[in-house]
Amino acid sequence: MTTLVVAFCTFKRADRLDPLVAALRAQSCPVPFDILAVNNNSPDDTLAVLARLQAQPGAPLRVVTEKAPGIVPARNRALLEALDHDILVFIDDDELPHPGFLEAAYDAIVNEGAQCVGGRIEIDFRPDGRPAWLDNDVAGFLGQLDHGSALLWITDDATPVWSGNMAYAMQIFRDQPGLRFDPRYNRESDDVGGGEDAVMLHALLAQHAKIRYRPDMVVLHSVDRWKLHRRYFLKLHYRAGLRRAQFNLADFPSSWFGIPPFLARQFLDQVKKTLILMLSGQPGLVRQAMNAAHALGYLQGYRKRHVK
Repeated sequence: MTTLVVAFCTFKRADRLDPLVAALRAQSCPVPFDILAVNNNSPDDTLAVLARLQAQPGAPLRVVTEKAPGIVPARNRALLEALDHDILVFIDDDELPHPGFLEAAYDAIVNEGAQCVGGRIEIDFRPDGRPAWLDNDVAGFLGQLDHGSALLWITDDATPVWSGNMAYAMQIFRDQPGLRFDPRYNRESDDVGGGEDAVMLHALLAQHAKIRYRPDMVVLHSVDRWKLHRRYFLKLHYRAGLRRAQFNLADFPSSWFGIPPFLARQFLDQVKKTLILMLSGQPGLVRQAMNAAHALGYLQGYRKRHVK
C-alpha cells in the first residue's frame, strides 16, 4: 500500500497548531496517512500543544525537533523523516488545507505519475483586511498562487509551485541523496527572504522531473500583520537580489569598485523608473520599488562576493 505523510515545519506558532492539525485530520485520502510536525526549536509552548494533540483521535501525529535554526534544516529534516514513505506533502504552519487537498496530491503522484505536485494558495487577510495598495501582482510575493482552473504540467519557472503547498514522490530523494533544500537559502526565525523552494524547483526542472499543478489542491495562507507593509516587500526583494548575486551570478571581468558597470546601470535605471512613478502618481509604484530594491541587492551581493 502507498504510504503518505503530511508534514509541517513550525516555529513559534503554537496558537495555530490546533486548527491546522484538526483540518489535516479531517482530510479524506485514499490511503491512511500520518502527520509529521517538525518543531524548529520554538521558544513558546509548541511542544506542549503538540503533545496534547498527539493524544487526540485521528491520523497519528509524530513530533520531532530540529535544533538547527531555519526553514531549510526543518524542511530537510522532514525529508529525512519521510524518506521511507512514498509521498511527502508539505503544508506551512500558517495555512489551512481545503477539502480535497490530500486527495489531489495523492492522485497526481499515484495516478498521473507526477514526481512533484503543487496547488493553489489563497491569501487570508483577516482580521485587518487587504491594504488598498496591495494589488495581485504584489500579493504573489505573500505566497498567493493561482495558475487557473486547468491541470498543468510545469516545464519552466513561469508557472512555479511553492513548498507551502507541495508534495513529492519520495523515490526522487532516495535516488539522489544530494538533492535537498539548499542551506545557502536558509531563512531563520522572523527573517525574510529565503527562496529555498524556488531553488528546489529549478533543480527539479533541470533534471526534467514531472511536475504537476493541481488547481484542486488548495490551502488558505494566513498573512502575518507585520508583512502587510511596503517595507516588507522592499526588504524581501533586496534579500532575493543579494542571495542570487552571491550564489548564482556569473563572474564578470570588468568592474568598478567591485561592481560590473552594467549592474550599476541597471540599478540606476530602476531607481529612475521608481522616481518617475513616484512623481507622476501612476500605479505600480510598490512593484517598481521592489525592482529597484532587487537591483540594489544584486549590486551588494556581487560586491560582497568579490571584495574582501
